[in-house]
Amino acid sequence: MGTGGRPGYHRATVVGGGVIGISWTALFLAHGLEVTVCDPLPDVAERVRAGLREIAPTLAQLGLSVDALTGSTDALRFDPEVASAVAGVDVVQENGPERPEVKQPLGSAIEASAPANALLASSSSGIPASVMSQAMRRPGRLVVGHPFNPPHLVPLVEVVPSPGTDPGVVEAAVAFYRAMGKQPQVLSREVPGFVANRLQAALFREAVHLVAQGVVTEQELDAVVTHSIGMRWAVAGPFQTFHLGGGPRGLADFIVHLGPATEALWAILGQAHLDADTTRLLTTQAEHFGGTVAELATRRDQAQIRLMQALGELRTAEQQAP
Repeated sequence: MGTGGRPGYHRATVVGGGVIGISWTALFLAHGLEVTVCDPLPDVAERVRAGLREIAPTLAQLGLSVDALTGSTDALRFDPEVASAVAGVDVVQENGPERPEVKQPLGSAIEASAPANALLASSSSGIPASVMSQAMRRPGRLVVGHPFNPPHLVPLVEVVPSPGTDPGVVEAAVAFYRAMGKQPQVLSREVPGFVANRLQAALFREAVHLVAQGVVTEQELDAVVTHSIGMRWAVAGPFQTFHLGGGPRGLADFIVHLGPATEALWAILGQAHLDADTTRLLTTQAEHFGGTVAELATRRDQAQIRLMQALGELRTAEQQAP
């Protein structure tokens, strides 16, 4: 692979100039990579540059260079053709539509023109690599690198190999995402929706059920989450939380003392459906969050930065403790 600002990585191609593609582009540029955005839509350059300008202040607060995001630079180029866009690059991050009939020929086209040692990763949020790679000559080259939105800010990347993915590709993906400041987590096997989205879907199903039943409003439910389990989970996940709350023997005591009550709750959790009435209720209540979508996103990102900074300081202190 190349020899640029980050060891082993110099040139990247981002296939797809939508929201996720723009976010990846911003992160890659901020880490010193040369980036080609491949998208056939005629307004892609205008949209990407506008998105980069919006993201730049956030990355600057994280201490990254944003010069390539805010002005004219040779580090960013656009190419509508896959073959020329991926030629000579070290990494390809694909962000095409979430449809196998699109991703399969796209993966094949990328493989045909990308260097033999380039890392080929897909941002797919649910289609496994074993499906996407079916048209590839060497399907073992492809790995899922699923970010949590927005990729330039949220650290997680789920690295999901297929049963045939080359272990060296997994290692390369982990190394690359770590070089980009991410926290990659390798899944041992493919499951529909991967892990983070499955957890999110499970909580959201119960949230929709409680709102639809009139127990709480959307705003009240969000306050419950952000003032309790959201704060807990930012520093310790569900298993460690119960391990710490179980007693002297940790999770073993929790299962003995609180396990039966927890299991009983599983049986009565709601079965929510996004039918017309529920959808109408949810969308109406969503109008009362106190700002436009853009304004709320800015507030969220600023709070996310402060949280990340605080967690970084906490983890640094833990590492330095005797």
